Amino acid sequence: METKSEDEVARIREMGRRTTEVVRLTQEYLTSREVRADEVLLKEDGTPLTVGDVKEKINLWLAERDAVPSEGYIFAIGRDAGVPHSQGNHDDLLRLGQTIVFDIYPQERGGGYFYDFTRTWSLGYASPEAQELYDQVQEVYNNVVENMDLNAPFKEYQRMTCEYFESKGHKSPMNTTALQDGYVHSLGHGVGINIHERPFSSLQIGDDHRLTPGVVITVEPGLYYPEKGMGFRIEDTYWVRPDGKMEILADYPYDFVLEMKRWKK
Repeated sequence: METKSEDEVARIREMGRRTTEVVRLTQEYLTSREVRADEVLLKEDGTPLTVGDVKEKINLWLAERDAVPSEGYIFAIGRDAGVPHSQGNHDDLLRLGQTIVFDIYPQERGGGYFYDFTRTWSLGYASPEAQELYDQVQEVYNNVVENMDLNAPFKEYQRMTCEYFESKGHKSPMNTTALQDGYVHSLGHGVGINIHERPFSSLQIGDDHRLTPGVVITVEPGLYYPEKGMGFRIEDTYWVRPDGKMEILADYPYDFVLEMKRWKK
């Protein structure tokens, strides 16, 4: 189960294609909305757009692609974006300038393989603090991806991530337990017929959880500050190829601030 054949990877890659199609449709829908004077996005009928409204569209787009949110997904804005496992409050309004964490991990219809993917957005503009924190998440994501080595223990990249975030003044699992803010989780996990499977990256995991040829893993650093009304995560799914190279299985832009087509600051 821990290592995947090329046929299995092809199915995960296809789920990545479908997943990022749904993410693109969601981005295009959000950025095409009209915006009220108080910076709330509007639906086609002129009423406020809620998280629940967006989820209805996401569910439809997934169904059209034979992808099932069997484990749910996260579409959360503001304070809920700062709570890592909050799937989002259906009644929250979509507003400009608030962070949105969109973590989507659908499964093939009828059971089968998952894909796991996250982007963080701020519509129209972002505060300087939000931009700074997003940039830190992106920097450590890039550092991890650029330094992954064949057969290395996965937890070494969790350690790298903790050390980076602590150097920026954030708490991490390296020195704090029961975290409520900062970097509060592990860097990644295996993906396959389960959304979470070996190898794992927790600092407490043994050295046998390694980046061996054939594993499919996520890389997903994040920062969470619910009391500040913001959270951030970037996540992609990678395959360790038989030749030892790390290959991303679905490309998608990393834009944080999304330009609104019908609003000017």
